[in-house]
Amino acid sequence: MTDFIIVPGIGGSGEAHWQTRWQRVNPAMRRFTPASWDLPDFDDWVAALETAVSEAKTPPVLVAHSLGCLLVAHWQRISGRDVSGAFLVAVPDPAASAFPSVAHRFAGTPQQRLRFPSLVVASTNDPYGSLDSVRAKAGQWGSELHLAGPFGHINGDSGLGEWTTGMELLRAFVEQTEQGGQGLLRQR
Repeated sequence: MTDFIIVPGIGGSGEAHWQTRWQRVNPAMRRFTPASWDLPDFDDWVAALETAVSEAKTPPVLVAHSLGCLLVAHWQRISGRDVSGAFLVAVPDPAASAFPSVAHRFAGTPQQRLRFPSLVVASTNDPYGSLDSVRAKAGQWGSELHLAGPFGHINGDSGLGEWTTGMELLRAFVEQTEQGGQGLLRQR
């Protein structure tokens, strides 16, 4: 059975958020636990993700949203722990005016290829990151890119409910990584 670590952004993904809904119904999904969801401390968040990955029974799939995506990119440069892949939803642009100032230490995101398979899922109208920005980041990271449509920040305010389409994407991504391939979902 695949282990999953939920990696929310600021606020920790409330009750209406797809990450919380997925975690509620899937016992293989657990959330990393930093000291504060609202005041993200870079070092604490990195340490909390390291702890969560170290506690996984098998190399997990990281299921990240927003600031959690930037955390994953930073963490993978620091840690040597194995993960199966990263499902990165709504990657924000630290240069955008909407990027929260409390998260300034997460800017300066690594620009090189991630060391594991990754899929970036983006909205066509995300207020925290333009399509140009997310395309550039996916290219730098060697990530596949899936454009989900006009869903804002793909969060609880997007009205996605269980976000079954997202779960289907995650399942296809996991199947693809288990087969050792990348490229089956590519969409640029």
